[in-house]
Amino acid sequence: MTCSLRGAMLSIPALTGLVSGSAGAQSVTHAPDPAIPAIDMATDDTLPVEERITVEGHAFNVLKQPLGISRLPNDVLHTPQQINVVPQALIRQQNITTVDQALRDVPGVTASIGEGASGMAGDQFLIRGFTAQNDLYEDGLRDFGVYTRDSFDLESVDVIKGPSSEVFGNGTTGGAINMTTKSPRLTNHAEAGFTGGSANFHRGTFDFNQRLDASTALRIEGMGTEADTVGRNFIYSHRWGIAPSIAFGLGRRSTLILQYVHQSENSIPDYGTPLILGPGTHVYRPVTEYGVDRANFYGMDIDQNATSDNKQTARFSYRLTPHITLYDDLRGEAFFRQFAASKIVCDATCTANFFGPHPERALVARSGADTGGAGNGASGGSTKQPLPYDQRSWSVQNVASLVAEFSTFHLHHQLISGLDISRVGNVLASSVYLKARPFANLLAPDPHVGDLGLVPGQQDIPGLVNYSGIGAKDNYNGYGFDTGAFLSDQIELTRWLSLKGGLRWDRWQTSYNALGGNLRLYPDLHFHNVTNVINPSVSLLVTPDEHQTYYFTWGAATTPAGIYVTNTLFPIRPPAGDISAPEHSHLYEIGAKYSLAHDRLGLTAALFRLDKDNAVSTDPSTGLATSTGDEQRNQGLELSATGLILPHWNISATYALYDDETTASLTASNVGRRIPYVAHNQATLWSVYEAFADRPWNLAFGGGVIWRQHVWLDAANTARVPATLDFSGTVSHHFGAHWKIALNGYNLGNRLNYSSLFTNRATPAPGRTFLGQINYSY
Repeated sequence: MTCSLRGAMLSIPALTGLVSGSAGAQSVTHAPDPAIPAIDMATDDTLPVEERITVEGHAFNVLKQPLGISRLPNDVLHTPQQINVVPQALIRQQNITTVDQALRDVPGVTASIGEGASGMAGDQFLIRGFTAQNDLYEDGLRDFGVYTRDSFDLESVDVIKGPSSEVFGNGTTGGAINMTTKSPRLTNHAEAGFTGGSANFHRGTFDFNQRLDASTALRIEGMGTEADTVGRNFIYSHRWGIAPSIAFGLGRRSTLILQYVHQSENSIPDYGTPLILGPGTHVYRPVTEYGVDRANFYGMDIDQNATSDNKQTARFSYRLTPHITLYDDLRGEAFFRQFAASKIVCDATCTANFFGPHPERALVARSGADTGGAGNGASGGSTKQPLPYDQRSWSVQNVASLVAEFSTFHLHHQLISGLDISRVGNVLASSVYLKARPFANLLAPDPHVGDLGLVPGQQDIPGLVNYSGIGAKDNYNGYGFDTGAFLSDQIELTRWLSLKGGLRWDRWQTSYNALGGNLRLYPDLHFHNVTNVINPSVSLLVTPDEHQTYYFTWGAATTPAGIYVTNTLFPIRPPAGDISAPEHSHLYEIGAKYSLAHDRLGLTAALFRLDKDNAVSTDPSTGLATSTGDEQRNQGLELSATGLILPHWNISATYALYDDETTASLTASNVGRRIPYVAHNQATLWSVYEAFADRPWNLAFGGGVIWRQHVWLDAANTARVPATLDFSGTVSHHFGAHWKIALNGYNLGNRLNYSSLFTNRATPAPGRTFLGQINYSY
């Protein structure tokens, strides 16, 4: 294998097979990947199933792992961006059950539940301090649903950092999160497991793969989970899912993979604890930092989060010649939700009572609005927003692409081109509480509130909230339609030097309607916006041999108004009657990647600067998004080490140092302040040693730590949460070739950490948790 671009491409099929989660070094045999056929294969229609490629490496060294996306055909080592991969081996060792848990191992990723009147919950992430709520992908196709994604059908979770509009389209300011799903293989395999533990945790999973003939295989995964949350009262989650798939033409010129995924959830949304301003300080902190019980739940027994997500995907590839491959990926998705949540605010009177002689009189409002102290007086009632709602969303996306390798004179090219078309629609119908929500006691909240007179929204019903600039409405609907064309060319100037350039054109069209309610006072509103953008990128790569890559990348991204069609009540809300201008971001990154010790250990380092202008601010009470005109900058250093440090001893370690600030703002006092949700320092470490690996008395043991400095929650830097420090551990034992038992412990120090962050709230993370697992596979 050479160190050239051609060598990088040839390494793809060799590393895409399933590998064991064992901590030991290994030589593994892999089938050619069905989704990305190897370009050096013969052009015969049928390839012998016995053809295999043997590779030295390890499941924890992700540098030689392909991304499984046709628009990014090279492996992590030869892709000129900082990429953090949570591989299957790490998912197994940590017994990860959700994407949210997997991303805790990635520095620079922060979890948040959507702000605003619609109270969007589910997976809401920020990358390097910039929102990525619309930048979740599955096998390279956008996943539009707003729900908690389970890991039962995932092979790995990849975070591709930096603006990626040239590859993925609009958005991706901080980066993109891509989930690679499990797909059928030509090796029979079956696995089932059960996990139980703290807080009534019960989880069962299965994974069955069956080869049907020489080139066809069937696979099905399933999951059922129910659990409370350690250290949080009244919070629970019940999920189940199933994911059947079938693949035709494995190892042949043309391959078709058909997948279906269904996931349902019934849970209680947790909007955490309010922030208060302590005596003698100018910084708001969670009330739990002042001794309030971390278990307190300030919501109501009528809160709910019931979701159902259905995805149908067809992935087709055809090797036209040994050097040209065509791809077409098609997905349809339908998403349903019934949602009701209680946001909480501790106003000035509440704070004064709490720090005064009668803390038991401190009442917290179950709403998103400041009550001005009324909750502690005679009125005894709270505002009614955010309102409960029913949401129906659907989307369809098709990405057709071509990957070609050819030479012109003495220059070798890797050309990628294609067309990306998607449409997403959303209908959200608000209901009404006829009675005001009662306030909760800050020290001893009671979620049982009785009947608040829930009525489905309709015209003239009293109680609809008048959101500024919108009016009192009960139906919000809209759609987004995107047409994108992309082209890139990586030119091998010498055997060790390559230049890559690319661009993508997008036409983003969105419409939004606010309907119903009291038409005599508030007429229906209709907004429409069309944005045409071009996002380029340029990279210079130096590859002295097949184990090293050094690169410089410049890239741009654009986020038009109205792009968050399914993620907010107001996908497009013009300030002062004008359509909000798009956000723009630019990335400058220099990095190095090195795979050593026979590809068993991978090291990466990246220095970057990310500039963003025309930042959008979302009001935490109303959900109204307006362009602030702010300019923000985040620059820093990211390091990682993944793989083996000694035989049977694996490690996954990361570190990030960020220097971030608001560089320009219409609010002069915000200039020079830190960007919300960005920690100055953060690090993760996970390491497991497998002793006596081939003996009946084998034992794998280890653990890790997650550390993150304090995080500011607002642009003015007046509210923050303290540092996170989370110790975890694991021990496991194999009985023969098929049985395994394991015990995992999380937050072993039972420290008060915070998981989901908001502008004016923070959710305490689970306390000390233990989970036991038994697994059978053959």
